[in-house]
Parts: sequence; structure tokens; C-alpha cells
Amino acid sequence: MDLPIIDLIVFLVYMAAIVLFGISFSFRKRTALEYTTGGGRLPSWAIGMSIFATFVSSISFLALPGNAYLSNWNGFVFSLSIPFAAWIAVKYFVPLYRNLKSESAYYYLETRFGSWARIYASICYMLTQLARMGAIMYLLALPMNALFGWSIPMIIICTGISVMVYAMLGGIEAVIWTDAIQGIVLIAGAVLCLLVILFSMPNGPGEVITIAAEADKFSLGSFKFNFVESTFWMILIYGLFINLQNFGIDQSYIQRYISAKTEKEAVKSTWLGSLLYVPVSLLFFFIGTALFSYYQAYPDLLPSDLHLAENADKVFPYFIVSGLPSGVTGILIASIFAAGMSTVSTSINSSATVFLSDHYRKYIHKDPTEKQSMRVLWISSSVMGGLAILVALAFNGVTSALEAWWALSSIFSGGILGLFLLGFVVKKATSKAAAIGVLCGVVVIGWMSLSPVLLSGTSLEGFQNTLHTNLTIVMGTLTIFIIGFLLTYLFSKQKTNVEL
Repeated sequence: MDLPIIDLIVFLVYMAAIVLFGISFSFRKRTALEYTTGGGRLPSWAIGMSIFATFVSSISFLALPGNAYLSNWNGFVFSLSIPFAAWIAVKYFVPLYRNLKSESAYYYLETRFGSWARIYASICYMLTQLARMGAIMYLLALPMNALFGWSIPMIIICTGISVMVYAMLGGIEAVIWTDAIQGIVLIAGAVLCLLVILFSMPNGPGEVITIAAEADKFSLGSFKFNFVESTFWMILIYGLFINLQNFGIDQSYIQRYISAKTEKEAVKSTWLGSLLYVPVSLLFFFIGTALFSYYQAYPDLLPSDLHLAENADKVFPYFIVSGLPSGVTGILIASIFAAGMSTVSTSINSSATVFLSDHYRKYIHKDPTEKQSMRVLWISSSVMGGLAILVALAFNGVTSALEAWWALSSIFSGGILGLFLLGFVVKKATSKAAAIGVLCGVVVIGWMSLSPVLLSGTSLEGFQNTLHTNLTIVMGTLTIFIIGFLLTYLFSKQKTNVEL
């Protein structure tokens, strides 16, 4: 299928404009602190839009409609957990990080448990971001390859270099302002698409609701307390833990708290970014449901291979190309790339900040000049961007890139939240108790992530994990927290007995 020239022009103009706009921030002379925090110049609405855009990756833009088209709104329960996590963030996390006076999220862990905790968390964070960026760029390339025949490696390399250039040169200001623009673009694109679907129905927009309701497409899933299947409660608990991790220990979010002018502005931006995602994710789910109704009404318009369950994620991109007017298609393709680029640029900048703060200044050069710090930020940004491109290329050919990303993110990031909560909640928690807790948590995470793959079909099959994969972060976090808490109590009791 060929992309009409007008849509190609719209898409290329958008890409060029975003890159040039991001690069324009490099013309201003800045310190390393301004490069990583924006110098407190950024308005709360732009920071909030950036938080929102970080939430919405190309995975969300393509997977949510595909999920709703294939099944129901069970996945939307994840979004319902966000307000609870956001309330905890504005009450506890935002004041904590703004008072620390450090651009690193992992400095706090060092103050609680020592250098090992900061090293562990920061390395896990960077590994998680590499897996995330790789998965996003690869999943971004898949529908473009299927629809237009564009080379997957070419899409990955071009997208990766484009984002890397403006994220490296422009710093956090470029990332936040381009995120804000891209957030607006993707919302506008999604609304346009939904309106076209609704008013293309043979009997009017109401027919979407009628057809979808008959097929039970608006269900939020089973309300049974079943944690093996994707029930309402399983998704809600998983979402709460993931979002606590995002707001509580994810460097890209903490940098935005610090970038705001005041604590009040940081709170406003956190609420804006988190609460905006809820209706927008609902919009994506409704698009998927509307597409189901649309192709029920016009079954001949959908190729036979796209009726297969494994191709559900390709239905939305197919409609963008085949069902939208010329010009609008270009805007929607730009929206898909906007969703991916905003997340990748954030990961590049935050990873560079982590490397400078948690590794270079700690262990390589304790008191670098501004020029040296800026050089480290530029080099580490380009290295992370380059490595992300290689990871994305390595994803090419895997059975399920999304499942691979979930497994990798669980392994790399699952233990950080438990360590953070242990330090934040249990004030007397010791370094030794935390270290043993993390070790046990990593074992649990590894078992839950890998045992279904390694033990399936073997004599040890009975020892493999049977809980839903999404609960990996939940069980890992709880293991670290509970063991750390119990050992802290035990060690303090032993110390009391010795003193007596």
C-alpha cells in the first residue's frame, strides 16, 4: 500500500519541524543543572503535558485500540489506578524530591541505605530504559512495515537518530516542550480519527454503541478475586504498583518535579499529566471499540488476514491509511510517531542525567567543570540513543516484542520500588536488611519471569509460576518490603538483647 504524497509531506514536515524545534534549544548557553532541570523556568502546563506524553508511548497508541478491538475495556482499569498513585505522589513524593536538592532520583536511596542502593537502582533504571526505548521503536516500525513496506531497520534508525539529536542537543527543555507539542498532536489526531469512524457508520454514531454493547465490548473484566487471569482486581493492583513506581522512583518523573518553578507548580503539573491520561486512554479504548463496530458494519473493508486475533494491533493503523481522508492520514501517522518519540526522548535525557549524577560525579570525576559535565551529558545521551537503536534492531524477529518488554522491565525495575518503599515507610530499616530484602526480591522476580519459559515441559514444571505475569512487580516489591521490614525488626531486637 502506498502512502499518498500529501500525507507523506505532512508526516515529513512534522518530523523535520519537531527535530529543528528541539535543536533550537541548544543555541542557549546553559549549565549542566539547567540542561537536566530546565533551571526552574518551565511552566506547569508544559511539564504536565510532558508527563502525559511520557505515559503515552507508541505501545499505548497502537496496543490500546488493538486490545479494545480484540476483547473489551479490561485494560482501562490500569488507568483507573493512576489517580490513587498521583495523590500519593503529590502528598509525599513531590515534597521529598524537591527538598533533597539533587537532580537524581536515586540519591535518596543512598541517604537511606548507602552507595550500593544508589548504584543498584540507577543501573537497573538505565537497563530498563534501554529495553523500553528498544521495544517502543521496534513496535513503532511494525505497522509502518506492514502497511507501506518500509524497512523496519530503516524506520528504527531514522526515528532513533532524529530523537537522539534533539534530546542530546536541547536537554530537558527541548524534551519537555517537544513532548508538550507531541501530546497535543496525538490527542488531536485521536479525536479526528474517532469522529471519522463515528460519522462513517451507516446508521449514525449511535450504531457504534449498539453493536459494541451487544458484543459486551464495554466490560471491565471479571470482578472475581482471581490473580491468574486478567481480572479487574489484578489489573487494578498491577496498575497501582506500576504507577507508584513511575511517580515514586522513575528518574524521568522526578526530573519533572524538580523542573517546576515551585512545589505548588510541581503538584499542578503532576495532577495535569496523570489525570489527562485517564480520558485520553479511554479515548484510545473507545477508538478500538468503534473500529470493531465499524468493521462489523462494513466487513468487506477489512482484509481477511486482519480478522485474525494476532493482527488486532494492525487494525487501527490499517484504518488510518485506508479509512481517513488525505492529509488526516499524515496527521495520524505523525501522532503515532509523536507518541513514540516523546517517550524515547525522555528516556535518553533522564538516563544521561543518571549517568552524570550517579556515576560520573561519584566515581570518575567528583568535581567536574561545567564544560566537562556538559560533554558527559552529550556523550551519554548519544550513547544511550545509539544503544537503544541496537536494542530495537535486536527485537526484530522476536515472537512478541511486547511480552519481551514486559519480562525485561519486570526483571530490571521490579526491585527498585520495594527498596524505595522500605526506605520511605520503615524509618529504622537498615542497609543490611534492605540488601537481603533486595536479594530475595530479585530471586522472586527472576522465578516469576523466567520459570514459565525455562521449566515448561520439564520434570520441574510443577514449580513454575502460575500467577499472572503482570503481578511480577507486585510480588517482587512486596517480598523486598516485607523481608526488609521483618529483618529490621529482628536486628533491632537482637541489638536490644545484646545491650541488655
